[in-house]
Amino acid sequence: QVQLQESGPGLVKPSQTLSLTCTVSGGSITTNFYYWNWIRQPPGKGLEWIGYISYSGRPYYSPSLKSRTSISRDTSKNQFILQLSSVTPEDTAVYYCARMADLLMDYWGRGTLVTVSS
Repeated sequence: QVQLQESGPGLVKPSQTLSLTCTVSGGSITTNFYYWNWIRQPPGKGLEWIGYISYSGRPYYSPSLKSRTSISRDTSKNQFILQLSSVTPEDTAVYYCARMADLLMDYWGRGTLVTVSS
């Protein structure tokens, strides 16, 4: 059973960089052909896809967030990491990590609330 767990600070100040880690258990992030995603949901709004890092380590980002987003991985810890720079209160959201297989998100973390506020 694959499990994903988000971790990171729950409060970030405006203009700083948000950094979250997703720890994966029950499966390797290097296994063909899985894609490891970050998704967020602002309060009262729908889900927004942020980007992914592939099984081979290749990232791909949403065009709307590309200029501020970096997704990397630590294969020794079976983790992948989201960094979102220059945050504003509009980046306040519940952030989820999820595995994608055959274009479907089949495993999700429980999500973590990140609030951007001074």
